[in-house]
Amino acid sequence: MYLYLKALHIIFIVCWFAGLFYIVRLFVYYAEAQLKSEPEKRILSEQYQLMTNRLWYIITWPAAVLAVSFGIGMFIYNPILFTQPWMHVKLFFVLLLLIYHFKCQQFVTQIEKATLNKTAAFFRLWNEGATIILFAVVFLAVLKSAVNWIYGLIGIIAFSFLLMMGYKFYKKIREQNKN
Repeated sequence: MYLYLKALHIIFIVCWFAGLFYIVRLFVYYAEAQLKSEPEKRILSEQYQLMTNRLWYIITWPAAVLAVSFGIGMFIYNPILFTQPWMHVKLFFVLLLLIYHFKCQQFVTQIEKATLNKTAAFFRLWNEGATIILFAVVFLAVLKSAVNWIYGLIGIIAFSFLLMMGYKFYKKIREQNKN
């Protein structure tokens, strides 16, 4: 039974992250649409609002609930997981993921109310939060070591730095191509 719970947990984690990654891309597109002139702004805003709502409420939320539910099921079936130090660190990142998810919910609500005021650049950086959490959780789950977490932390910081530098480089290229 435990392996079935684990398989379903992994499947819905993948679905959850797919939803989180794509929803933030929709936030980017929505923010960019706000800079357009009418009627393009209205048409794009309505379309991105529709896409955002469908993705968020039909895919991302259900995947999050099911991933958490099957994770809890794994703990119920195998409570020894709570005694493992790597799991404590992993659960910290799961908490960060839940906070990230609820913050995305706020952005979805702002799009629904047409009050979103963040920039596309903000959302491009915001998207890296989920990437960093994904890396941390996968490495913890595979290596099952809280001690090696120090090396992982250094790696995540380096990875984050590379992502930021890549974003700045990409932004510079985009600005040059506009001119």
